[in-house]
Amino acid sequence: MATQAHSLSYAGCNFLRQRLVLSTLSGRPVKIRKIRARDDNPGLRDFEASFIRLLDKITNGSRIEINQTGTTLYYQPGLLCGGSVEHDCNVLRSIGYYLESLLCLAPFMKHPLRIVLRGVTNDQVDPSVDVLKATALPLLKQFGIDGESFELKVVRRGMPPGGGGEVLFSCPVRKVLKPVQLTDPGKIKRIRGIAYSVRVSPQMANRIVDSARSILNKFIPDIYIYTDHMKGVSSGKSPGFGLSLVAETTNGTFLGAELASNPQGQGAAVLPEDLGRNCAKLLLEEIYRGGCVDSTNQSLALLLMTLGQQDVSKVLLGPLSPYTIEFLRHLKSFFQIMFKIETKPCGEELKGGDKVLMACVGVGFSNLSKTLK
Repeated sequence: MATQAHSLSYAGCNFLRQRLVLSTLSGRPVKIRKIRARDDNPGLRDFEASFIRLLDKITNGSRIEINQTGTTLYYQPGLLCGGSVEHDCNVLRSIGYYLESLLCLAPFMKHPLRIVLRGVTNDQVDPSVDVLKATALPLLKQFGIDGESFELKVVRRGMPPGGGGEVLFSCPVRKVLKPVQLTDPGKIKRIRGIAYSVRVSPQMANRIVDSARSILNKFIPDIYIYTDHMKGVSSGKSPGFGLSLVAETTNGTFLGAELASNPQGQGAAVLPEDLGRNCAKLLLEEIYRGGCVDSTNQSLALLLMTLGQQDVSKVLLGPLSPYTIEFLRHLKSFFQIMFKIETKPCGEELKGGDKVLMACVGVGFSNLSKTLK
């Protein structure tokens, strides 16, 4: 692990997770100032403090200093140790908020990570556990992270504002990642989905499925949307319903989209028919954007390419999201790596939006803390 490093300094609360995750992987300390300094309620929010506590649990020897108002954070990363961990996530953000960062860190632990996360499984802000399971796990497999112990399981569902969900994530460790060449997304061959409902009538899920199919059946016959109705303890503390859809291509690319109902007591009630139709349209938009990785997982793909062996990796992406663009800037700061970016206008071969071909040579990151058998 790099110990040379003078600390990097940032201001503001944006991209906090990116900075802390890259700091942990590169070994470079980071100092973040002016976190919501002008806000009526300055400093770190509860969900960010919860995320920092989670980082502290999975690392050994991290030094975390926060000033009294919570507006300045100094983080000196320790070694990633992994093992069995339990964490209660803050219900202001869903488990996906924490899981996205764990997916970046888990392959580089000393011991395989097995973590139980409790909180909100599906909300309207972060990627849900269902979509991450269907899109991020196959992406990690492309980089050689696979095995029997590689799983993500929804034990209990929890909707905002009460939460009460539970998720189990376990991931094997890898010494090195293999380079990838993901340049041809292929054609859509099937669509799978999960319509879930908790603490409402089970009919809600069926109504969502019918309305989503009314749009998607015009394009492709192979559609299967499971209904998942959890009862009793498994259904968390708040009512709600939603849909997550994933399109799979002939070349093993997964593109996801999802929608969830408004939290109890917030906003207008959503009809399941509208939710199903809107989610189907979101999936079609994601397919139009295209690429070999969907917009949720762009930054994960770029990170794994950066940490790969010293060989060329290429990935074709749809239009870059603002989050991904900032992530590229951070990769340059922490790992001094530059990507070669070629724009591919949509022509005969590439349907849909303009694509971007990202290529880089990996930094040859090696998991030094992995115990050798």
